[in-house]
Amino acid sequence: MRVSVLGAGAWGTAIACAAAQRHEALLWARDDAQARAIAAQRRNERYLGAVTLPPTLDVTADLDAALAHAREGLLVVATPMHALRSLLRHLPEGQPALWLCKGFEQGSGALGHEIARAERPAAAGGVLSGPSFALEVARRQPTALVAASDDAALAAAAVEAFHSESMRIYTSRDVVGVEVGGAVKNVLAIAAGMLDGMAAHAPPGAGVPGLNARAALVTRGLAEMTRLGLALGGRAETFMGLSGLGDLVLTATGELSRNRRVGMRLAAGQPLAVVLAELGHVAEGVYSAPTVLARARAAGVEMPITEAVVEVLEGRLAPAQAAARLMSRQSRAEH
Repeated sequence: MRVSVLGAGAWGTAIACAAAQRHEALLWARDDAQARAIAAQRRNERYLGAVTLPPTLDVTADLDAALAHAREGLLVVATPMHALRSLLRHLPEGQPALWLCKGFEQGSGALGHEIARAERPAAAGGVLSGPSFALEVARRQPTALVAASDDAALAAAAVEAFHSESMRIYTSRDVVGVEVGGAVKNVLAIAAGMLDGMAAHAPPGAGVPGLNARAALVTRGLAEMTRLGLALGGRAETFMGLSGLGDLVLTATGELSRNRRVGMRLAAGQPLAVVLAELGHVAEGVYSAPTVLARARAAGVEMPITEAVVEVLEGRLAPAQAAARLMSRQSRAEH
């Protein structure tokens, strides 16, 4: 099988490494100098420098060559959400594509499948998502993901491309639910990072968030995610699966989570601009949070944790004030 991965960030590089285990895989980088450096050094120093690329993985900056390579195989788009629309416009008419990005598009508020439907209504599309740090995928550590698409052939191609002894691929037809889970969990991970950061920078005692608070946040965050997902047309069971609960737990607690690190540094008193500059990678939750809140309000869905994160990101609340406000909310039935 021929697999082309468009986008040489950490996740694109990792998934290309996974495909190269058994298939003719090609990684496309937008920048020619980056492509040549990756090919020569056999590692992506900027985004995934700790991993040596498989010798069978080819690297190019020629988009036409990458598209031609996947014409009878699988095309995977691994750009950040803000670049998905522009890249989809360059794909051949009718070419099926699977995307990896998680989030809502700034401005339009669209999810990946909504962008694809607007740009390429006649082409099959889908999303590959789930609890997965790029470094662990590239190192072939056990991982499970879900490929969601209305097109059974595209979902089957994802299984053929990536299912292996180190990676399990499940399939789903609930594209909406999988995408909502992948987008909202990034926002909730920022909130979890704030709690962890507050705990790290304060002496133990009354009022300092601990593990109890993190568990409560993850659980109530899952409720928020599910409410929004159902309002947008997702299925309840999806949020109990890999792209819902699974991805939320990983991103809210894992040391490799960029969104969690953003929250921790905000709790330490660092300005958001400084945090993002030092991070060096995209933290989708920062850009998705206002859009998640806007779509929730438009759908009449209450999301108090997301609202608190937005107020912290926009400088209207400090993390400690946001936590105090959430704790002071009026009691209600859990379900």
